[in-house]
Amino acid sequence: MVKKLAYGILKKLKFLPQEFYVKIYYEYYSGNKLDYNNLKDFNEKISWYKVFYRPKILNQLVDKYNVKKYVENKVGKHILNETIGVFDKVSKIDFDSLPKQFVIKGVHGFHFNLIVKDKTKLNLAKSKYLLHKWMSKNQYYRGGMEWAYKDVKPLLLVEKYLEEMGQEIINDYKFFCFNGVPKFVQIDLDHGKNSYRCFYDMEWRKQDFSKGNIKHYKGEIEKPSNFNEMKEVALKLANNLPFVRIDLYAIEGRTIFGEMTFYPSDARSRFVPEEYNKIIGDYFILPKIPKGQKYITDIIQ
Repeated sequence: MVKKLAYGILKKLKFLPQEFYVKIYYEYYSGNKLDYNNLKDFNEKISWYKVFYRPKILNQLVDKYNVKKYVENKVGKHILNETIGVFDKVSKIDFDSLPKQFVIKGVHGFHFNLIVKDKTKLNLAKSKYLLHKWMSKNQYYRGGMEWAYKDVKPLLLVEKYLEEMGQEIINDYKFFCFNGVPKFVQIDLDHGKNSYRCFYDMEWRKQDFSKGNIKHYKGEIEKPSNFNEMKEVALKLANNLPFVRIDLYAIEGRTIFGEMTFYPSDARSRFVPEEYNKIIGDYFILPKIPKGQKYITDIIQ
């Protein structure tokens, strides 16, 4: 109890060295010791990843706007959602000129999403206040010091609102890729409303595990007609990275890119049952830090 209290105080001290801070952060939320030299489960390795894996391209890949250039080069422009505008100040957004439906994202972090289904019902003052809050945040310091976000410039990205016939909320397909290869996909359903989750492998066989405290969806999900294309997109974007999660949508048979994530749930959400944290951790082969270096700064091709 005393140790938990002490760690709770320490995790507020964002000026601490990252290597030490991430260790405290992990131990506070997991209740388990983190030994950088003896890493076993998935979240332990994600914590190492935060600190020691620093290819500069990661700054681009977590940026929801600038990642589009990478996606266009690797796969093509056809899988990108339409960009309506990108702004460095809230005051530059002309809400009157925006369509009836749209989405605003903070490119520099997660959970920075304003989904507008009907502009006539939008509380503009409240929305602008929220956007100003986002623009004042730095994801690196806001969360558990995830290195890739440290130097991402705050921007507001306005995109086309995505919808699918017969569904109030579209499904998220999150491909977990290890050493450039997708191994399984997390499917989030009814996100933000009822919120369900389940996992399938790349042969579309439902898996016995789930993740976090989101309710496990017990039914079967129909395989998207474009699932093979989605797998190919994930494979191309993962591109030899030790680990990355590629988020995609399937809209009326069309594959649409969402984002790339390197630190799912900030290494705080565990797989259930418990044994899967080690099983999935074994997929994650950490690269060796080159001799004479403290960090990895290049992607090994």
